[in-house]
Amino acid sequence: MTTKAIASTEAQNNFGRILDDVVQNDVRYIIKRRHASQAILLSLSDFEALMTASENTRQEFGRLVREQTPLYDLGRSLE
Repeated sequence: MTTKAIASTEAQNNFGRILDDVVQNDVRYIIKRRHASQAILLSLSDFEALMTASENTRQEFGRLVREQTPLYDLGRSLE
């Protein structure tokens, strides 16, 4: 499984190509806006597999999401 990051404007301008990549090549896209991760685009089959996956697989996916999610404290990004 490959995960790529993409700017929201690039995702918007190339949605059909990205959707094909997600469905045909099992690629996940992390969509960023203003340099912050905002959403994940994944195929329906990938989502269904995550919902029925083992606890270890769900934890690994959760780790990926947490790594991409900035933490904020009074408007400042924390490391």
